[in-house]
Amino acid sequence: QAYGAPAAARWRWTCRALPVARPTGHWSMLVAVRHAASAVPRNARSCATTNQAPSFAACVRRCSRAGSFQTLRGLASQSSRMAGAAEVGMCTYVGQEDAVKIDEELMGPLGFSVDQLMELAGLSCACSVADVYNKEEFPSVLVLCGPGNNGGDGLVAARHLHHFGYSPTICYPKRTQKELYLGLVTQLESLRVSFMDVEQLNVSQYNLIIDAMFGFSFKGAPRPPFDALLAKLKPGANPPPIASIDIPSGWHVEEGDVAGDAIRPNMLISLTAPKKCAQTFTGEYHFWAV
Repeated sequence: QAYGAPAAARWRWTCRALPVARPTGHWSMLVAVRHAASAVPRNARSCATTNQAPSFAACVRRCSRAGSFQTLRGLASQSSRMAGAAEVGMCTYVGQEDAVKIDEELMGPLGFSVDQLMELAGLSCACSVADVYNKEEFPSVLVLCGPGNNGGDGLVAARHLHHFGYSPTICYPKRTQKELYLGLVTQLESLRVSFMDVEQLNVSQYNLIIDAMFGFSFKGAPRPPFDALLAKLKPGANPPPIASIDIPSGWHVEEGDVAGDAIRPNMLISLTAPKKCAQTFTGEYHFWAV
């Protein structure tokens, strides 16, 4: 109601929208949303018409088991309609270069810090996971973290899932020695969250896997030990359900699974705006967080 969503749209918000800044008339907020209505009015909007839209755009897609999509019209703006952006239906997908520009805008003129954005992203991911995979059926969660910001999002998500009542275990083989990441690890260790070495991992013993290894800045082929980790997550290995943060690890950020033998996550949580590879996502749940 605060953001002007019409009652007829019947949205269900999986975590409360948090207005964290409003520089130059822009709203910058964290939302993780999921469609709970049987039908979406074409004119339904998730942001107030009286406020200027944020400086990025996204939509929410939820893919049913049958493969059909229910789509919400997302937030749209001039800066998201960049030359490299692709629009499919009501959704805008951005490429790698545009994703970098959006981050630069957030951490530049909009005044956000890396740790602030990481905290919001991790909380949003945890809320999205908890909305689909309840702690009674999926209590044991393995969080696979890479060395960059995507891995940091995973560390934050693991902390929130712990507070939600889950039992997360973290595999973080290439630790970043920056103060921000060291602090995230310290917070988890103080909560007695377990860290597991790659050699000890048996992914089948977990109820759910969160893929936080690589984000939109990743290029090239995965190197050890992440290549071995990804092999354990491929469909032929029959892994537990997988929730990927922003980009399914091993996918090309714009072209998706180029080789055709990468992981197939059940859930994709797009951060800020869906990347172009999300157009080829065929899993059950696609969440948007910004």
